[in-house]
Parts: sequence; structure tokens; C-alpha cells
Amino acid sequence: MNLEINPRYPSIGHLKARAKSRIPRFAFEYLDGGCNNEINLKRNTEDIRNIQLQPYYLRDYRGIDLQTTLFGHTYSAPFGISPIGLQGLMWPGASEILAKTAFEQNIPYILSTVGTASIEKIAEITQGQAWFQLYHPAEDKLRDDMIDRLLASGIKVLVVLADVPSFGYRPKEIKNGLAIPPKMTFSNMIQIASKPNWAISTLLRGQPEFKTLKPYLPKGLNLKHLGLFMNKTFDGRLSHDRIKTIRDKWPHKLVIKGIANVEDAQKSIDWGMDGIIVSNHGGRQLDAGESAITSLQNILTQMDKKIAMMMDSGIRDGTDIANTLACGADFTFLGRSFMYGVSAMGKKGGDQVFVILRRELQQVMQQLGCPTTTDLHHHRIRS
Repeated sequence: MNLEINPRYPSIGHLKARAKSRIPRFAFEYLDGGCNNEINLKRNTEDIRNIQLQPYYLRDYRGIDLQTTLFGHTYSAPFGISPIGLQGLMWPGASEILAKTAFEQNIPYILSTVGTASIEKIAEITQGQAWFQLYHPAEDKLRDDMIDRLLASGIKVLVVLADVPSFGYRPKEIKNGLAIPPKMTFSNMIQIASKPNWAISTLLRGQPEFKTLKPYLPKGLNLKHLGLFMNKTFDGRLSHDRIKTIRDKWPHKLVIKGIANVEDAQKSIDWGMDGIIVSNHGGRQLDAGESAITSLQNILTQMDKKIAMMMDSGIRDGTDIANTLACGADFTFLGRSFMYGVSAMGKKGGDQVFVILRRELQQVMQQLGCPTTTDLHHHRIRS
């Protein structure tokens, strides 16, 4: 599909500014914020942008190829859409919009356990090409039921989340009284009234729901009670036995997300994972942690890359993608950038972000004289 960039929003920064002006503050701060003092949120992107690349202008150069093969599927670009919870709160139908973009543009979309679309709906939109991120249930029965739903839906990549042994401390969300539906404080009512496009779209679409979790939720649950439900129902601390049980039950590709050091990366390999997503949950869990790009480099420096090595957290644009691939990642994922696009432009937002990222990445590679994404590491300038 030949997509053109809407010139009103030619960068992720323009989309972010538009999104901020278009959706309620409580929704934007949920999307854009980190934990505690948001130090690691900023560090993630800053460290990626400290990477420098070397161009070669006089070499024979015949063009570029962005296609990237991962788990036997050849994607049209080396980036996909990260899982984000509560997507429908930020823009109605956001999960479905982004799943459609991913399928039509041939990139992976990861649905979160706490997303606002069901496993079955996303599998239908993507013809089984979506991935699913699992918050590990405390009870075996719930885990097994969710795996059975994934298998029945035709999804072939399961991502087990490692970095939520506890939920991050996020002061903005506490102050905003974030809930689904939004808690009707005076401040939140003013915010909603000031964003009529969001309010009308939400009214027409209906209140967002945790549709994957809906079969397991008590009726009338808001986010305050959801936190209690999640703490009781999900236990994010992984172990060898938990991974082994999932590995034995899951016949397809199994990925672990949230790895941040060499020891955990080696265990992931030893425990039978097919891929690792180096991540710190977008700076939303541990403010004192190192950036994801630093973790990636440390892991790849100290061990052989025996399985697919991917990364998210801090990646915002095409140059960030290039820098991350140049550090040794096989593939990258972005969450906030795609949500800025949907929040700014609705149904057209996912495609807008895809074409911006593709165009920016192409331009970087053309400047470098780099023919494929697997060659980007040759252009990294090491200090």
C-alpha cells in the first residue's frame, strides 16, 4: 500500500503535540508518563540518541531493503507495535486501529493482557499474525484458559512479561484517579468537556473495557478495584517452573519481555525461549534502572546472540530504530509513538506513524550507505 505522510504532522513530535491537545490530560499523562520522578523514562531515549553512526558516501550503493525475517515471517520493516494497556482510554478503538495498521503494513502488533480489545477480535483483524503479552496469572486455571484462547484464535507468538513483580509507582495516575470509565472528579469532568472530539468518539464507541480479561472480571470494576483484582489474580514474579509449564503447553514461538541483564538473558535461553525483548517497561517500573539500550549492549557484549534479540523502551522515531539496530538488536518495538498517532489522527494515525518511521529509517540508511538493517552495526561509531 502506497501511503503518504500527512504534512500537518510530519514527525512523531508533531503527533505528540496534537495528541496532547486532543485527549484529556489524565489519558495523555497515562500514555506519556513514567514512574516516580520519570528519570528512567528520559534516560531511555537520551541514551539511544547518544549513539553515533558513520556514513560512507563513496562506496558502491544499490539501495536498501527494510524487510526483516523474524520467527519465519518476513516483515516489511524491522519494527512493530509494543503492548500498551488501556489503549481504548486514550482513543476509542485504538487497539483495533493499530492491529489493522500492523496487519496491512505487515508488521507485528502485540496485544496486552490489559488491553481494551479481546484476543479473539485482534486475532480476527490480523488473521492470527498478532502477538500476545501475558501477565502471568496466579492460578493455573486462568493461565491455561488464556493459553487455550490463544491457540484457538491462531496466534503464534506468546510474550511472557517479566518486569512486573510489582506495579510501578506512578504519581500522576494516583493524582488523576485514573479509571475505566474515567473517575468523575471535577478536574476530570473539566478535562473531558474541553476535549469534545474525544468525548463524542468515546460516547459513540461506548466505554472502554478490558475485553481480554472480561470473562474473569467481577461486574462494575473500576481501575482502583482492578488494581486489587490484578494483585490477587496475577503474580508477575517468574520462575523456572512457571516458564517450563508454559513452554510445555505452548507449541509456538515463546518470547520473554522485560529482560535487563546478562544473568536473566542466559536463563531465558536455558529455559527454552525463542526470543528476548530487552525492555524496562518504557521507564514505568524502576526509575533507578539503566536504560534499555545500555542493557541491550551489556547483554550482547557479554554473551553470544543465540536467539532473537529485540528491544523496546525509549524508541520514538526512525533514527532511534536505526541506532538500536546498530547496537545489535534484531528487531525493535515502539508503543508511545503509535499511540500518539492514533490519539492525534484517529483511524489514520497508525498508518501515519508507520510511514513516518519507514521514511526516517530509509533516509538514515541511505545517508549511511547501508543496504540492509542487518548491516547497521557496521556503521556504529564505538567510543
